[in-house]
Amino acid sequence: MAQKTRTAAKKVKDKWRVKEWYKVYAPDMFSRMQLGETPAEGPDLLAGRVTEATVQDLTGDFSKMHIKLKFKVHDVRGLDVHTMFAGHDLTSDYVRRLTRRKRTKTDTVVKVATKDGWELVVKPMAVSEQRIQASQETAIRTIMDEEVRRVASESTIGEFVKKLIMGDLSRAVSDASRKIVPIKRIEIRRSEVTGIGRLPEPGDETPINAPEPKEEAPEEETPKADDEPESKAEGAEPEAEKGAPAETETTEEKASEGEEKG
Repeated sequence: MAQKTRTAAKKVKDKWRVKEWYKVYAPDMFSRMQLGETPAEGPDLLAGRVTEATVQDLTGDFSKMHIKLKFKVHDVRGLDVHTMFAGHDLTSDYVRRLTRRKRTKTDTVVKVATKDGWELVVKPMAVSEQRIQASQETAIRTIMDEEVRRVASESTIGEFVKKLIMGDLSRAVSDASRKIVPIKRIEIRRSEVTGIGRLPEPGDETPINAPEPKEEAPEEETPKADDEPESKAEGAEPEAEKGAPAETETTEEKASEGEEKG
């Protein structure tokens, strides 16, 4: 029995020795940044794998750390794995902070298509300043549906993703919804790619980067008055205070003066 166990243990192969590590890269819209590495026994087993990364990891924008992007493998060249955008999601703690008491959260599901043939399911979310009526929620859902469809039909997949994660789509929906009721916040809670259209050619899309910080204007120096004395030079000895008595003579100096008089 002991010999059979030993021979069986020898026949077991180490699968990790057969696997190779592949580097996973983001699409062109994110400057093909490396997302990580994944092991696989062959390139055929990588098709359909999904990896996640936050917008902060890809653009360096700290304010977008709550947005998680999903990328799906679609092409393998050697040991390099190239992905395409598959959808996004907001973190649960961020959504919980938005939905508090005495507010109404209005959700809807919109099926859209971009002008280059990509099909997506987009789920916007509106949070009102106060509790609203059911008729107002219906009106807000209609506005969100129309605005999301309009923006998607006028954009390529790269432009739509940029508007989605950078807040342009949320602002467009928010401006249209303010006619019904004051809106506290509108977020695109989730999106998912359901149909792949024309893949963008390399160089067709501008990379999505974090917005550059605004430069602060330099402070204007206040002009000095003509009668204002100039600042003291470094290392200069301080002047004697006004009203302060002159240096007192020491007892040795007084004694020497008495001897001269005598």
